[in-house]
Amino acid sequence: MSETVEFAEGVTLADVRRVAELANLELTAEEEPRMQRDLNAILGHVAQLNELDTTGVEPMAQVGQMLALPKDEVGRALRLDEVRPSVNRAAVMASAPESDGRFFKVPKVIER
Repeated sequence: MSETVEFAEGVTLADVRRVAELANLELTAEEEPRMQRDLNAILGHVAQLNELDTTGVEPMAQVGQMLALPKDEVGRALRLDEVRPSVNRAAVMASAPESDGRFFKVPKVIER
């Protein structure tokens, strides 16, 4: 079952500003309308794709196809999903460049 999303009003400048904020982007006043136009164009293309009848069209990439396995062998070639012991936290933290004993310490890379 496919889900169709309708975009009645398109992307507003307020939407562009919110997305930029969430993505931690600083857009100039000149870039905002350009981004609005580009996002609306993308959504227009997605709307066109949603109109296509894909009934009977097989998916293009499945794990079994990537492994080049016959359909009846796909489930057998992958390892079982089973619970296994994790690594020893103390050993891992001992080899870390910086740690508080429980977590890795890394330099701050995002400023807000």
